[in-house]
Amino acid sequence: MNHLTKTQLFTSWGLQLLVAGILLQTLYFKFSGAEESVYIFTAVHAEPWGRIGSGVIELVAAILLLNPATVPLGAILTLGTMTGAILSHLTILGISVKDDGGLLFGLALTAFIASAIVLALRRGQIPVVGRYFELAS
Repeated sequence: MNHLTKTQLFTSWGLQLLVAGILLQTLYFKFSGAEESVYIFTAVHAEPWGRIGSGVIELVAAILLLNPATVPLGAILTLGTMTGAILSHLTILGISVKDDGGLLFGLALTAFIASAIVLALRRGQIPVVGRYFELAS
């Protein structure tokens, strides 16, 4: 398991909190069946199971990101989920959804990039394969 410097640890936790905040703030809209959320998942032919399922996955990812023992798993799960969101925006939905000015697309990109940085910082902590990513010391 790699050991992070104070700066790396501070950066990782800041990004983890940012991503968890993004993931958690969208749950209300997904689980309550908000108009914009239903619109999005209807457009990608995944309403209601995709809306509810992605909400559950994002909840799990946020919890994993906030638990020190499972941070890399949360980052990996977030990368996968946000890849789907970004691709949906680029291929079906468009950048701006229902005149949001690209807010949801921007949040997906932010969560993706921040999770990639967290995973890079904590690469030595990835279960099973992390030891292969540690830099020689």
